[in-house]
Amino acid sequence: METKFGVNLKGINEIGQDCEVVFLAVKPQDLSDLLEKLKGNLKESVLLISIAAGKKSEFIEKIIDQKNPVIRVMPNTPAQIGRGVAAISAGKYASAEDLELATKLLSGSGLVVAVPESQQDAVTALSGSGPAYFFNFVEEMIKSGIQLGLSEENATKLAIGTIAGSAAMLQESGLDAATLRKNVTSPNGTTAAALKVFSDNDLAGIIKDAMVAAKNRAQELA
Repeated sequence: METKFGVNLKGINEIGQDCEVVFLAVKPQDLSDLLEKLKGNLKESVLLISIAAGKKSEFIEKIIDQKNPVIRVMPNTPAQIGRGVAAISAGKYASAEDLELATKLLSGSGLVVAVPESQQDAVTALSGSGPAYFFNFVEEMIKSGIQLGLSEENATKLAIGTIAGSAAMLQESGLDAATLRKNVTSPNGTTAAALKVFSDNDLAGIIKDAMVAAKNRAQELA
């Protein structure tokens, strides 16, 4: 990694003394072991930024057992192309300056929003898991397009182009989603027929139930 990426590699006993910021980028079930290894090897000034899903700042503070500032982050996968959304929350010992630093460090991957930590599980359900909902919907649009007679190539291009253009309208038009939906829905037209199927099958309830399930799972991981 040193040769390929031009970075300096540090051992677990070194980073807590040599670094000003440490990212805790592990799966939730691995966080305890990592913190136990860091414990006692951290300067109290080191900022800890955690992206371990569901794990509260209090959990980290308790194991570290000193007053390191902790910032909890819920990112999402579009960060890989600089279009992500990250929600950040300050722990007990984190200052406004720590939040500002975390925002600067994360802003290269997309939008950064500060929220109270009590809202992080809701963030997980909305934006953390949200890309998968989106991909699942597009996947089914493509399948349905093929079943209706389109080639896989054209169904894929049309679905992705439609979704991308619609997302751009949401960002750039200044109109909310409900207004944009109404604008494209002519009375008794084709879009109205499709949306009636969504309504008759309680799409709103399905989305709500899915997000509640994601939020509940995030709480279980805490």
